[in-house]
Amino acid sequence: MREPRPSGMVGSSLARSLATVAISLAHAAPTLSPARHATVCFLRHGQSQWNHANRFTGWTDIDLTEVGREEAATAGRALRASGISYDRAFTSRLRRAQETLAIALHASGQHSLPTLQHWRLNERHYGALQGRSKHDCIEEYGVAQVRVWRNSFDTPPPLVSEHSPAFPGNDPAYADVPAELLPTGECLRGTLERCLPFWREHVEPELAAGRNVLISAHGHSIRALVKHLDGISDENILSLSIPNGIPLVFSLDEQLRPIRQAAAQHGGAVHSGVFLGDDAKVAAADWMLHVAPVDGSDVALPI
Repeated sequence: MREPRPSGMVGSSLARSLATVAISLAHAAPTLSPARHATVCFLRHGQSQWNHANRFTGWTDIDLTEVGREEAATAGRALRASGISYDRAFTSRLRRAQETLAIALHASGQHSLPTLQHWRLNERHYGALQGRSKHDCIEEYGVAQVRVWRNSFDTPPPLVSEHSPAFPGNDPAYADVPAELLPTGECLRGTLERCLPFWREHVEPELAAGRNVLISAHGHSIRALVKHLDGISDENILSLSIPNGIPLVFSLDEQLRPIRQAAAQHGGAVHSGVFLGDDAKVAAADWMLHVAPVDGSDVALPI
């Protein structure tokens, strides 16, 4: 795992905003169930360079921005303020998730947590959309079609050929993975089918033993696992968004069923977890894609 890098300089307004969030976290951490058998915390990586550029990222290995590193540090302070100590961490093979985990652990004071990196926690593979501007895809295919590809549970985007550089089987980083297991493009259903074997083999035994688990991953791989954990329907999962850099904590009973918390206010009845972070940022992540249309005006499209 890479060591956390100095966050550098950020704009004064952003710095003030992050400081305000950190202070609120320190003084108003949500109360989690004292009856819990185990805890699992999902942390989506901080803002990446392609998040900032509004491009479909998928399995492309993109670094964090400085804002993303600050988000990861704020997440770590939230973890510290929650008072939960973690026993095991898992992350994907993508740098943005690994660096987010390293920074968050450093900020939370849990530097030596045993960690496993695994390809099954990678982000959803966006197929032929991967690397493309979301705005350009909207112009080419229309808002409705891109919304279906991006949000639906079982409609994949256009797939790539196994001869394409975008196919992970052509990346030396995945030479240890059988090519037939690697995706050419995925919907959320495909992402869930990829993630579940890892969950059952590595995460469930830790939770069953009463150990607390931290998973640093990606928007869609986390959505897939939360869908499984909370039994969310194919229809309701469309309304669940995972913001960058805000921990989502689930308290579990001995049967590994989520214990719904009073603070689980985001998403209504969709999930039982608690976000440890800024309410406004959580609400803003509700599948609103900001694009600049042809006329140059700034609009938000719910895709």
